[in-house]
Amino acid sequence: MAAIFRRELQAYFLSPIGYAFMGFFLMVAGLFFTVSNLFAGSASFVTTLSNMSFIFMLLVPILTMRLMAEDRKSKTDQMLLTAPVSVTSVVMGKYLAALAMFAITLAVTFIYPFILSRYGTLPVAEMVGGYLGFFLLGASFISVGLFMSTLSENQVTAAASTFAVLLAIYLMDVVTPYLNQPWLVTVLQWFSAYSRFEGFATGVLALSPVLYYLSFTGVFLFLSIRAVEKRRWSEG
Repeated sequence: MAAIFRRELQAYFLSPIGYAFMGFFLMVAGLFFTVSNLFAGSASFVTTLSNMSFIFMLLVPILTMRLMAEDRKSKTDQMLLTAPVSVTSVVMGKYLAALAMFAITLAVTFIYPFILSRYGTLPVAEMVGGYLGFFLLGASFISVGLFMSTLSENQVTAAASTFAVLLAIYLMDVVTPYLNQPWLVTVLQWFSAYSRFEGFATGVLALSPVLYYLSFTGVFLFLSIRAVEKRRWSEG
């Protein structure tokens, strides 16, 4: 798994995808920081993170579209699947590489709270909660992108399908206030990933949303492993 992780992480820095993800992420983060913090005179960086969470629908497909689809198209996945390594190690190695790329990019934004701390009192609990929730939200969405990449041989198709799923998750919160069916509202609120970020944004560190994000991630990683195993035996 370690070798796959290193290979995939290195691939991000040897191709335009990694730089496109990092550049777009930091550009948008800088824009929101300028508007929400500098121009508004606010010391709450969580506002910027909350605004950034919407951009995940565009960024995660860029980050994950090549994870499995590229190997499947070029047939190099056969070497991985026939190597003396488990499917779980292959999938987890690729997932952790994408997660590490996201974490590295997110770490660059630490400079923004540092700037704010030089000019005012920084709400530390709120900032820590915001970063933790933002990371967990990103981790769960990356698992969705990985799963969609396992289902496609084309990177564009993988990116488009990931965007569609993440858009559907976002729309759950949009349509919920307009529904008249209490049971359906309850179901959509339970599945909502974005609404659980609100607690982190206020500095409230509860166990329930953490378990939700970890379970959400675990389910899609399990589905990814099963999808690869199914293809391994069907083509083996």
